[in-house]
Amino acid sequence: MKINIKKLFKKLLLVAFVSYVTITLINQQKLLNEYETDIASVEDDIEEANEYKDSLVSLKENSSSLEYIEKIAREKLNMYKPDEKVYIDVGN
Repeated sequence: MKINIKKLFKKLLLVAFVSYVTITLINQQKLLNEYETDIASVEDDIEEANEYKDSLVSLKENSSSLEYIEKIAREKLNMYKPDEKVYIDVGN
């Protein structure tokens, strides 16, 4: 009868160990999946930031051109050339 108890104890110990390893592996896989999702999100954020940076660099390069200065003067500051006629639509 002692042999049966030792065998039963060994089997229970083996089942407990296998269960522990299985649960640990499942939890680690869930954690890895969360990390992969976080990495993908951060990579998307980096891509958006790079696109925004590129647009700012382009704007900076164009900001000294005469066409850009004239466009901003017309659209933002309501400035016009001295000999230019300005028509205002009062219908609205």
